[in-house]
Amino acid sequence: MITESFKLTEIIEKKILIIRGQNVMLSTYLAELYAVEPRTLIQAVKRNIDRFPEDFMFQLTKSELDNLKSQSVISSWGGARRATPYAFTEQGIAMLSSVLNSKRAIKVNIQIMRTFVKIREYLSTHKDLAQKLEELEHKYEGHDEQIREIIEAINQLLLPPEKPKKQIGFQIKEPKQKYRAK
Repeated sequence: MITESFKLTEIIEKKILIIRGQNVMLSTYLAELYAVEPRTLIQAVKRNIDRFPEDFMFQLTKSELDNLKSQSVISSWGGARRATPYAFTEQGIAMLSSVLNSKRAIKVNIQIMRTFVKIREYLSTHKDLAQKLEELEHKYEGHDEQIREIIEAINQLLLPPEKPKKQIGFQIKEPKQKYRAK
């Protein structure tokens, strides 16, 4: 049971897409997970359309669909399709559980909700880590130059003192005379 749940979670994670800045799942993927035909899923939604406002579900535009196809995120679905698929947000997927009453739909819905929660937690953790990293960068921003200067000073101290240069040639040491003009 646990491995089946884990596999289902992995499958669900791969089917969650970001479209219009939202995490969504396409109606074709949901139909596959619920083991129903995509048209059956959409018919059930349309019979209960009041439960699915735009922030729960929206239909992809032709350009969004072409963009997804070009990114190889989705297959071409073979043949001509009359309509573009629908995208369901987390709330829309939760609402699907009230429209689809099969045991499989309920089981899959629970797993999808757990997966969305897991993704939110993951993003939240990464956001916290990114913020802490940025704080550290600001805190130690000027330290690189200071550390370089300290290392340079230590290297100067480690160098042996310079010996006075020996002069070559004959040097006469005479007392200095004061010269006067006559």
